[in-house]
Amino acid sequence: MAGKATSFDIAQLAGVSQPTVSRALRGSPTVSEKTRLRIEAIAQQLNYKVDKNASNLRLQETRTLALLFFEEPTPDETGINPFFLSMLGSLTRTCAHRGYDLLISFQQLSSNWHVDYEDSRKADGIILLGYGDYELYRAKLEQLVEQGTHFVRWGFAQEGQPGTTIGCDNFRGGMDAARHLMQHGRRKIAFLGDASSHYPEFQDRYRGSCEAQGGEGIIADPKLQIDALNSQDAGYDAAQTLIASGAEFDALFAASDTIAIGAMRALREHGLDIPKDVAIIGFDDIPAASLTHPPLTTIQQDYRLAGEVLVDGVLKQIRNEQVPTEVLPAKLIVRKSCGMH
Repeated sequence: MAGKATSFDIAQLAGVSQPTVSRALRGSPTVSEKTRLRIEAIAQQLNYKVDKNASNLRLQETRTLALLFFEEPTPDETGINPFFLSMLGSLTRTCAHRGYDLLISFQQLSSNWHVDYEDSRKADGIILLGYGDYELYRAKLEQLVEQGTHFVRWGFAQEGQPGTTIGCDNFRGGMDAARHLMQHGRRKIAFLGDASSHYPEFQDRYRGSCEAQGGEGIIADPKLQIDALNSQDAGYDAAQTLIASGAEFDALFAASDTIAIGAMRALREHGLDIPKDVAIIGFDDIPAASLTHPPLTTIQQDYRLAGEVLVDGVLKQIRNEQVPTEVLPAKLIVRKSCGMH
C-alpha cells in the first residue's frame, strides 16, 4: 500500500464503514468485540497510528443537532410533508431552550443520507423526519445503529425496530375517526391511503378504523380501501378511482389531511355534497385543514409535544442514556366536514 495508511483503508479491508473503524479504535462499546479485534489487527498490520489530536477534536461536542427531512415519494414534487413543517417550530424552539443549534438538511431517500453526521463533526445527533417506503428505509436505520449514531426518528413506533422511534398512536386515531363517523350514522366508510407494511403508519390508521367498525358489527369492505401516497393529487386520484368503481360509501377517512383535501376536490367535481352526501375525516391537523371548505375534521398529531420529545430523546442518547420508543396520543378535532362542529 503506497503512502500512509488511513482509517478508510482499514474500513475497506475490514468490510465496515469508516465511522465504525473510528469507534473501534477509540474503544467504543457500540462496536462488537469481534469487529473491534479484526479492525485492531488490520490497523497493526498497516502500522496505523491514531492521531490523538484529531481524535480529541472529533470528540468535542458541536452543540448542534441535525434535522434530516426526507422527500415524500409523490409525483407532484410537494417534497416535505406539511405536518413536518408544522413540527419545525417546536424543534427549533426546543433546541434553542436546550442550548443547541439545529442544522436542517433536505435529503433524497435514494442518497447515502446514513453517512455518519457525528464523525463528520457536523452534529452530535440526528433527528429523522419522513421515510417513504419503510421496507427500504429500515436497512439504513440498521446501519445507523451499527455505526453507533445518536438518532431518533418520527414515525411508526413499535418495539423491536432499529433505534429509537417517537410516533403517534395511529391505531387509536383510526379507531376514533371511524367511531365518530359511525356515531353520526355513517356505515360505509372508505379509506384512502396505502395500508401496507411499506407505509405502516397508514396501515395502522386503517387497522384502527376496521377494528372500530367491527366493534359495531360492520365488516369493513376491502373495495372501499384505495391506495394513495401522501399528496393532494394522490388523494384526488384515489377519490376518482373510488367513485368510478361504483362502490357505495357515505364517509371517507383519509390517511392524511393532504389526501383528504385532494379527495374533497374530486367529490365536489362529481356534485357530491360534503358532509351531506359524504362525511370526511383526515389525519395530522395541518394548518390547511381548518381552511378547507367545509373545514376538515381530522385526527391531530401534537406537533409541539413531538418536537420536544424528539429533541430531548436525542440529547439523552448523546448523554448515553437509554431512550425508549414512545407513542404520543392522537386527538379528534371536529369541524364541519362531518356535519358537526
